[in-house]
Amino acid sequence: MTVRNFELKEELFTNIKEKISDYKLQGMEEEEAYKEAVISMGDLSGLVDDMRRIGQDKAKSSVYTTMTARIATAGIIAGVLLILFGLLTSAMLYFMNLPGVSVTGPAVFIVAGGALLTYSVLTKETAKRYVMNKIRASLYSLAIGLILFGIYTAMAAGTATGELFIAIGAFMFFFLSGTGLYLGLLFTGRNRRKELY
Repeated sequence: MTVRNFELKEELFTNIKEKISDYKLQGMEEEEAYKEAVISMGDLSGLVDDMRRIGQDKAKSSVYTTMTARIATAGIIAGVLLILFGLLTSAMLYFMNLPGVSVTGPAVFIVAGGALLTYSVLTKETAKRYVMNKIRASLYSLAIGLILFGIYTAMAAGTATGELFIAIGAFMFFFLSGTGLYLGLLFTGRNRRKELY
């Protein structure tokens, strides 16, 4: 039973009880007062419809929340696996003594995994925090993706050319864009922490 349904039932019970008392004060017997009170309540179909609608809304909300939590959990698992795949593949290629460009190539999976992991963590409700708005979570994901991509392009450009200034140039644009977006979101966010009693 939802809180709203409980409140509606309590209200209905209180109204009937008061009407029975009124009719008894007018000289009616208990059973007669009860019948008159029920008749005086009139058509309750509107109240029944309200209670049914509240119950359906609660059920839909529960199904949606469960599905969203499952999708977020799958996203967290996929994000972690992508990051590990990128790390382990790069490590394997490094120990095969392949050129630096070949070693840094699989690291792009870390970028995708980091962005997916960020989005999934922010859209998963926990015991202490509410779910973040999907658009805002996507922007956080983009910010983290840009920062990671800046690091990735710096490593790829540095190993391909052997020039540090090219690596810094490649790094700068994506890293600064991602950091700016991240700070903008950080300073304009709302508190998602749940009130614990």
